[in-house]
Amino acid sequence: MSYLLNLLENWVHTPAASALGWTLLHSVWEGALVALMLAGALAFLRTGRARYTAACLAMLALLLAFCATFERILPEQRIASAAAAAPVFPPAPAPGRDRTAGNPFRFDAAEYLPWLAPFWIAGVAFFQLQSLAGWLSARRLRGTGVCAATDAWQSRAAGLARQLRISRPVVLLESCLTEVPVVIGYLRPVILLPVGLLAGLPAGQVESILLHELTHIRRHDYLVNLLQIFVESLVFYHPAVWWISSVIRAERENCCDDSVVAAQGDAFGYAAALVALEQSRGAARQAVLAATGGSLTKRVRRLLVPSEPRATLTPVFSAALLAVTVAAALAAWPATPALFAPQAQAAPPEASPYRKWLTEDVAYIVTNEERSAFQKLRTREEFEQFIEQFWLRRDPTPGTPENEFKQEHYRRIAYANDRFSTADLNGWKTDRGRVYITYGPPDEKESHPDAVPRNEQWLYHYIEGIGTNVVVEFTDPNHTGEFRMTSDPGAAQPAGATVQRLGAGATLISVPLAVYGNHRVNVYGHVTTMTQRIVTTFQDTVQGPAPLYTKVIALPAGVYHLKITTKDATDGSQRGDSLDFTVK
Repeated sequence: MSYLLNLLENWVHTPAASALGWTLLHSVWEGALVALMLAGALAFLRTGRARYTAACLAMLALLLAFCATFERILPEQRIASAAAAAPVFPPAPAPGRDRTAGNPFRFDAAEYLPWLAPFWIAGVAFFQLQSLAGWLSARRLRGTGVCAATDAWQSRAAGLARQLRISRPVVLLESCLTEVPVVIGYLRPVILLPVGLLAGLPAGQVESILLHELTHIRRHDYLVNLLQIFVESLVFYHPAVWWISSVIRAERENCCDDSVVAAQGDAFGYAAALVALEQSRGAARQAVLAATGGSLTKRVRRLLVPSEPRATLTPVFSAALLAVTVAAALAAWPATPALFAPQAQAAPPEASPYRKWLTEDVAYIVTNEERSAFQKLRTREEFEQFIEQFWLRRDPTPGTPENEFKQEHYRRIAYANDRFSTADLNGWKTDRGRVYITYGPPDEKESHPDAVPRNEQWLYHYIEGIGTNVVVEFTDPNHTGEFRMTSDPGAAQPAGATVQRLGAGATLISVPLAVYGNHRVNVYGHVTTMTQRIVTTFQDTVQGPAPLYTKVIALPAGVYHLKITTKDATDGSQRGDSLDFTVK
């Protein structure tokens, strides 16, 4: 059981569950809007066919709105989930400040909405199983307790089918398990009549009932009914879907009634046949189509008093009230993040998950070239593809499910927010947070909390592209908890490196060393492909004075990136360069 609970909790924190939760929320006002539009249409439509078409379109609109909303929200949740790969801690309060002061409880919808997903799935499964049970029951009716109708009625039913231009063969059976006439099946339709109905009703009334059932077959109502049941199970939680469904079923019967009256021209006689069926009326199964479907009283009244006004004010008022209520509720929820907001709109970084990703998540590791390319993107698909490739280029083990670089990066962000936050800044924005996120945890650390000013020294034995035994010092002169960096380890002066192709795949790297005089100089360098794959590394020591350091390496044709650092072994000063070059 604990395994299943853990599995459920892990799934709830996926982008799909979050997107599904938001979709369920948005479907409330979408369904209310669709119901309102249908109610307005029914107020003006008079024919059964037009009202039935409008109701079917409303049901289809519910389904399309649900799917489109999920498709639109899912990519945004995938982006947002990247930032949530590790826990995000709130800023640490200033010393002596009460952690609970000025921090009232705030309800975060994004935290709780994903838990709607498993309940929705359970509800869908329940209604689908219920529909499956109804379908199996209908199939059982087809082969249990049935016998073929007399040849005379078989011929009469075939003649009526030809009259309605039904090309599929229709089987007419008498059943001892059905209480009313029903249609079962789509490819091989069967009409089941209660035993004794053919002999107990006048021939004209029986023909009316057969015409009604054959009209269902002609209109493909059985298939539409199954699709309708599917949408009901998908949006089962919304009152609008059940109201729309009831309209579809009522107008479906009205359409068949109109066809029977048009074929026979005797509305009174057909109404009498429906009344006769009422005596044997029972609960109609959802997976079948019964001649007594809908409200029989309303159907008879409609046949005898066709000009009677329709009461549509109640559904219109109800749908309008529901739409207004949902709109007011949604006004309190955060708006769905937009795509990259143009600068002209003065949108804050938080307005877009893509902007947040660039300006917060990867602010310290994205290159200038990548930043420039990202800001030129426009569509959601382009943003997603760029972000996916961004992490793939840095994945040390491509082809495996885990991206260790990405996981470590978000772990560093979480650690910085937890340990280095101040009253005014999140940890990732502080100098210590920037160094920690960029270079990782120091190899050695000295802290002097009682010194004036308070200070810390972080020692890195080696920083790629910078050098060895790099010391970063932070001071807190005002005792506010915000430590300022006294020198940037990445701010080395340019080394003046150049790259020259010698031919036959040989490449010459040159770095001037005259600035170091007689001092010994340590040189560190590595060459990578544009996908961050390391091709070669080198480390040399040059005893001064030396005017120039040179290194010849063999490289196949391609585009490469060079990082090189020179460090004075005496005073620790250093210079660095980073440049791209092409080998042809």
